[in-house]
Amino acid sequence: MTSILIIDDEDKLRGLLARIIKGEGFEVSEASDLKSGFRKLEQQHFDVVLCDVKLPDGSGVEFVQKVKTAFPAVEILLLTAFGNIPDGIQAMKNGAFDYIVKGDDNDRIIPLLYKAAEKAQMREQIQNLQKQLGDRHSFDAIIGKSKPIVSAIELAQKVSVTNSTVLLLGETGTGKEVFARAIHENSTRKNKSFVALNCSAFGKDLLESELFGYKQGAFTGAAKDKKGFIEEADGGTLFLDEIGEMPLELQAKLLRVLESNEFIRVGDTVARKSDFRLIAATNRDLKSESEQGRFRADLYFRLNIFEIRIPTLRERLKDVAALAEFYVSQFSQKINRQKLPISDDFLSALQQYSWPGNIRELKNIIERGVILASDEGLTPDLLPSEIRNYETNPNKTVSAFSMASVEKLQIRKVLNYTKGNKAEAARLLEIGVATLYRKMDEYGLEK
Repeated sequence: MTSILIIDDEDKLRGLLARIIKGEGFEVSEASDLKSGFRKLEQQHFDVVLCDVKLPDGSGVEFVQKVKTAFPAVEILLLTAFGNIPDGIQAMKNGAFDYIVKGDDNDRIIPLLYKAAEKAQMREQIQNLQKQLGDRHSFDAIIGKSKPIVSAIELAQKVSVTNSTVLLLGETGTGKEVFARAIHENSTRKNKSFVALNCSAFGKDLLESELFGYKQGAFTGAAKDKKGFIEEADGGTLFLDEIGEMPLELQAKLLRVLESNEFIRVGDTVARKSDFRLIAATNRDLKSESEQGRFRADLYFRLNIFEIRIPTLRERLKDVAALAEFYVSQFSQKINRQKLPISDDFLSALQQYSWPGNIRELKNIIERGVILASDEGLTPDLLPSEIRNYETNPNKTVSAFSMASVEKLQIRKVLNYTKGNKAEAARLLEIGVATLYRKMDEYGLEK
């Protein structure tokens, strides 16, 4: 039920208004001054406040600003005995829904209450949706307690409160976009747009027009001006996934935008500005790519201000059980089934698998299992054959005379020298950190 708070020091008028408004089906509370009115707002929820302008302990016009600051979703209608244009203007500037003159505007009160209540409820719904979305993309929503994922989360939390460019490294399916969204939601830009673009999904020309936008007539089919992702991200965050796939010509243009915050739409000559925070992601070793001329070195150094490596699922097998439980709940709910139990054998098979497709592969496997499962739950026979028949071989060795054996020995020596510091070891070995982790996986070296 819509709730209304009436604040007025005239007892008879307040009582009359309360009876009229209750007759319309609203829930009504009363207060005789601003102090007690604000206390009621702190104690219970109200959709609309109907407040006199002149009260014993202050001005209703100033009270509007106080209420809107503390309770943004509440709408306020001001009542005054005498029309005062400056007060009315100031009240609206402070956030009042409307300004009513007693006696002259009595027939407007009820219709305005309905409109104000509708707006308040809509605003509250939007705020609840935003909160749900924020919770969904918060760092707390990232599942896992293993050391690799906790370390990545801690780094992301530290950089999120800044405006620094972030480079997310990791294999496909590790959750790079999940991290990007969490960084955005934990930043001062969270109330602005999060705009995501996969650079591998478009050819050069289409990617350029999507990124920078275009002017009407710039090419066949450009029937009207169109904003690009850079412009859409103004004030917010631009997430460029698979940035390693961006053509070299576009890399130069992107670099200019990052240095000047200026860009030009395709087919236009007018420079525009956009203040956005860039988060880029790739599954490539950009340092190695830049050394081989496949990625601009200047752009790499501009992107690599703060690097976070997202661990593979095989590096965090301890988290498989929690992830499986989460996805079983999610997909059971999605198809209106009671949450299914997971057998120990099913879970054991998941924890022994190498997960080349990472979390994305696990998610697909769980969805398939939930669809196929009987009420008994998820059992190993529901798993694909490559997981059921997967065998680990921890004693696998390489020939002592092979290059792989020499490389493995050298990596182990350098890691011992750096006391396990992966970044320093990668620097001494003159390889990227992502490459080092991949080789450690390949040779079974402990992390």
